[in-house]
Amino acid sequence: MEIPRTMKALRKTKPAFGAQMVEIPVPKIQPHEVLVKVHACSICGTDVSIYEWNKWAQGRIKNIPQTMGHEFTGEIVQVGAHCTRLKIGDIVSVETHIPDNYSKQTLTGQMHIAKEMKIVGVDRDGSMAEYVAIPELVAWKNDPNMPTHLASVQEPLGNAVYCTLVTPVHGQSIAIFGDGPIGLFSVAVARAAGATTIILVGLEDFRLQLAKQVGADYVINARYENPTARIMEITQGDGVDIVSEMSGSPVAMEQCFEVVRRGGFLRMFGIFKDKVNVDINDHIIFKGITIHGINGRLMFDTWFTVSNLLKSGRLNIEPLITHKLPFEDYEEGFHLMLETPKKCSKVVLYMDREKMK
Repeated sequence: MEIPRTMKALRKTKPAFGAQMVEIPVPKIQPHEVLVKVHACSICGTDVSIYEWNKWAQGRIKNIPQTMGHEFTGEIVQVGAHCTRLKIGDIVSVETHIPDNYSKQTLTGQMHIAKEMKIVGVDRDGSMAEYVAIPELVAWKNDPNMPTHLASVQEPLGNAVYCTLVTPVHGQSIAIFGDGPIGLFSVAVARAAGATTIILVGLEDFRLQLAKQVGADYVINARYENPTARIMEITQGDGVDIVSEMSGSPVAMEQCFEVVRRGGFLRMFGIFKDKVNVDINDHIIFKGITIHGINGRLMFDTWFTVSNLLKSGRLNIEPLITHKLPFEDYEEGFHLMLETPKKCSKVVLYMDREKMK
């Protein structure tokens, strides 16, 4: 296909609220890169932070103007001279963490937390555009039969898969704190993986109802109920085997330590803006719990798991993709993500309207 000279892109053009749809040149690829014609891109909480230009974004985003976005799927239309694994026509998604090839983490199998990590849409131009250039290394080849909306959310789904399955959950009870899209994905993953009791703690009634649709046995609205008391009641005073903290709330974090059983497992995924008070003696040492810090996804172990779960049909995330919009309606998409009370979970923007069918 003929590649145009220019393209539409959603760019952060100034350090203020919002973003602008502009016409910019189609990126030129390096020898190790591929050029992808984007079919669809979903909106991440990171994109929302950049869009509203909150404190995190002000301290993190260094390159303005810059194209936003990192959760996407599309078709390869050009490959660099040094690329050998992928070809024109392949349908791909992207592992958004671009590692330092020679860091200790990369060389010892921990590529996903490499020291000099660069992130698509944060440290370099992202995927909310008609075309995006990415290293071949981080392009994940999709089954061409995978629906576009599912292919576009594999990156955030991978976060949920890694966090939920870092230790086995089959036959286990699990409490998930946080009703954002990743927390909701985690409910579905826990159900597909054989967890026996799944509890979601959140603040938004709309999202708590979605959690029931994808496998939650109990939902707790922390605005009206005490999560600690309710979870201890559900577990007859023992606490849950596994707790996943996905909210970034100091209050929720304290409750996580209270409800995890002795010898249980705690996964920490939420990003905290404030300090957390932890009784290290009683809540960690004497309880004998295991804590996992979760950052991103395993490259590329988690991607195989995500792909296999979706292909199996056992993982039900369809109810969690609540809105599909054309790219031009990006303002509506970000409004949905920002408004309260929440009336959405995952919002997908389509650059190719044909893929919305």
